[in-house]
Amino acid sequence: MNSTSHAPPSSPQPSPLHEGEGGFSADAHFMRVALEMARQAEAAGEVPVGAVVVKEGAIIGRGFNAPISRRDPAAHAEMMALREAAQYLGNYRLVGCELFVTLEPCVMCVGAMFHARIARVVYGARDPKTGAAGSVLDLFAEQRLNHHAGAVGGVLAEECGKVLSDFFAARRAQQRA
Repeated sequence: MNSTSHAPPSSPQPSPLHEGEGGFSADAHFMRVALEMARQAEAAGEVPVGAVVVKEGAIIGRGFNAPISRRDPAAHAEMMALREAAQYLGNYRLVGCELFVTLEPCVMCVGAMFHARIARVVYGARDPKTGAAGSVLDLFAEQRLNHHAGAVGGVLAEECGKVLSDFFAARRAQQRA
């Protein structure tokens, strides 16, 4: 699904993989789907970040970065996936859902995840400039907040980081040309 068409999926798409089967984990499987979304962002000229929301093993929301094309500073991959999942469930509360994203989420996205009551966040590459899951801030460890979610970082980190570093290297090469 692309960023211009974020209608709810017709039905959840169960994962064919479960923890430990064939050497793959469910986390890695869903991160690979998020990487597919990141590649869609890149094809659209956006910074390649992708995200999926999963409930009970089924993907119910997908998103990729689209702030440039949508002229919307809040159109981060996580926000797009949260919006689609909320539409699918018919509720802004996404209780029992997990969010997988290729890049450590920023403060805005973590705030939206907490408001949506996401249970667990899994991210790939760390973001040393805006990461809010430990790199710059750690909102997941902030006890004063009214909602807490689990956070796991580093899932397919090299692959997620490579997509971003290749994108920015190509952009710098274009600017030099």
